[in-house]
Amino acid sequence: MRRFENILRGGLYRSRNGIILGVCRGMAEHFDFSVFWMRAIVVILLFVTGFWPIVALYFIAALLMKPEPVIPIQTEEEQEFYDSYLHSQKGASDRLKRRYDNLERRIQRMEDHVTTREFDWENRLNT
Repeated sequence: MRRFENILRGGLYRSRNGIILGVCRGMAEHFDFSVFWMRAIVVILLFVTGFWPIVALYFIAALLMKPEPVIPIQTEEEQEFYDSYLHSQKGASDRLKRRYDNLERRIQRMEDHVTTREFDWENRLNT
């Protein structure tokens, strides 16, 4: 499993525009290969191997591959958040909550400073 970790972290996603779970389209996009030929290879393998092995591998791949992000990932921080969200949605939501609680505290301190009497007098004297 460790051998495939780099492939899975490197952007191999199930496509949201695929026909059946988006595995073929996701692999074709990742390896810059034609979707038509990827599907043709899978269909040929279905007939050659006797249907069940390829179907099992296809669904295993669908379980292992992460769904393609709705918004394209542009930074390492976004990639880290997306990976953490897929593995632990509660952890990701807790991280967001902490971040926004911290921002709210900072805004509250700024509001407290701006609404104090000293701030008002400083503004009146400086204008």
